[in-house]
Amino acid sequence: MKKIVLFAVALLMSVAANAQFEKGKAYVGASLSGLDLSSQAEKFHLGVNAKVGYTLADDLMATAVASYEHLKDSPDTYSFGVGGRYYIVQNGLYLGAGIKYKHTECYNDFMPGLQIGYAFFISRTVTIEPELYIDFSTKHFKNSCYGLGVGFGVYLFKDKEKN
Repeated sequence: MKKIVLFAVALLMSVAANAQFEKGKAYVGASLSGLDLSSQAEKFHLGVNAKVGYTLADDLMATAVASYEHLKDSPDTYSFGVGGRYYIVQNGLYLGAGIKYKHTECYNDFMPGLQIGYAFFISRTVTIEPELYIDFSTKHFKNSCYGLGVGFGVYLFKDKEKN
């Protein structure tokens, strides 16, 4: 009996998650990155990110991001960029890719990056999203970074009747 109940709950969660990744959904999210769990962890490192997105097709989302990062004993950085997410499993697992323009007092850089994350639905539209990321510097390898980000996301419906 316990197995049947767990199977039913898992099935309902995957159906609910599937509805969020359909064409025409908007997305708004915010996250913290670095968290001293990054390639730059020998120094204090904290980033704040804001992200918006729109599902262009089922399971495929275009995104835009703006970020601020603070590293101890280094200039603060600002970045903005575009990218995409592909939800590879209907329960929320996704792969992402994108490119950011990063600005500091010392240098400017274009940084292509990759992400893998999971959208844990805590309600019908709100998620907690842990994510592993890597950003590659196009100027100096030492400026490349990887780490862990944790954020919240909200999936918005196209029209109010579906909400």
